[in-house]
Amino acid sequence: MPERKAFLLRIDPAVLEALQRWASDDLRSLNSQIEFVLRRALEREGRAVGAKGARTAPPAGTEEAS
Repeated sequence: MPERKAFLLRIDPAVLEALQRWASDDLRSLNSQIEFVLRRALEREGRAVGAKGARTAPPAGTEEAS
């Protein structure tokens, strides 16, 4: 299993509750659900973990050219 990094997450209580319900519906832990949602967002944005040719983030305050 790959190494895991722990970090503090400040989150709106309503968002946390919604994620917990979703995790329960999918029979996942809250931690696994958060990772699932983040990975799905990364894939949708073309920034998937380990993806060949994954885009890098543009400099802060700038827009990407289309």
